[in-house]
Amino acid sequence: MEKILLSHGSGGTLMHKLIKEVLLKEFNNPILNELGDSARLRYKDNLAFTTDSFVVSPLDFPGGDIGKLAVCGTINDLVMSGAVPEYLSLALIVEEGIEKKTLDKIAGSISFWAKKAGVKIVTGDFKVVERGACDKIFINTSGVGKIISKRKLSAKCISAGDEIIITGEIAQHGFAVLSERKDLNLGLGIKSDCAPLNNLLVNVLKQTGDIKFMRDPTRGGLATTLNEIAQQTKLGVVVNEKNIPLSAKVRAAGELLGIDPLYSANEGKAVIIVKKGSSAKILKMLKRHALGRKASIIGEVVKSPKQMVILNTVIGSQRVLDMQTGEPMPRIC
Repeated sequence: MEKILLSHGSGGTLMHKLIKEVLLKEFNNPILNELGDSARLRYKDNLAFTTDSFVVSPLDFPGGDIGKLAVCGTINDLVMSGAVPEYLSLALIVEEGIEKKTLDKIAGSISFWAKKAGVKIVTGDFKVVERGACDKIFINTSGVGKIISKRKLSAKCISAGDEIIITGEIAQHGFAVLSERKDLNLGLGIKSDCAPLNNLLVNVLKQTGDIKFMRDPTRGGLATTLNEIAQQTKLGVVVNEKNIPLSAKVRAAGELLGIDPLYSANEGKAVIIVKKGSSAKILKMLKRHALGRKASIIGEVVKSPKQMVILNTVIGSQRVLDMQTGEPMPRIC
């Protein structure tokens, strides 16, 4: 069984052979094929640039893998800034001894999802470290996208009365990864929501100027993202529990494990803050796409209580959703 060796990261023949056989084969395009120290990109418009690292454990989980996660996560960060994703970089840090077929599979997944989302891998890096120096494989991706004309998305744009939309059911990614990692065998069949959101959101952004802010509720989940919004704006947020989309499977898993789904990670959802009175129109747009079918208006931004998130519960009471202080599920992205 062919395995990755430290010498594959040495810059010599083995590394060049591996790059040619695995990476160039999967990500073939004229910009990358130059193999320069940097990718030369032509642009005239304003760009968004982002970077992220992925250390998920295990590498494969229901609904995705570390390769799909790296592509989708970086694409979604660009979209949240109001940009159309175009180019990605890819840096792989691989542990000595990993089977080559594992790298082949991950590279294939990255290639598939990059093509599906319409982005190109245009530059990258490959390193091999000693056994035990990392957990099989870590990935870093950076992304460049063209900002949609006259679409400024910022927390500074948010005001009291603005409405809050979530694009679908929450907490699927966190519970999918946790179930696979701990071999819990809950029998619920929860799959990660990991998906690129550009095809869902770019067209909506182009059709309306009523979206003020977007963020993907990844680590820390929906509750943490809402707290970030409250703190950045120095306003309050009120959300209605009955309107938050949550599958029966995730609800059951949360009750069994004692984990609040509101704090569980998502990798294919967006929190959208929209101008007061425009939420119904934007919701209708979202529901035309498969990834937005279960989108819902969940609450609004309020003047007070300032910098707090209040949940109106299904039993008619209220409770404060605090910022998450720790990480109940580390290494979920």
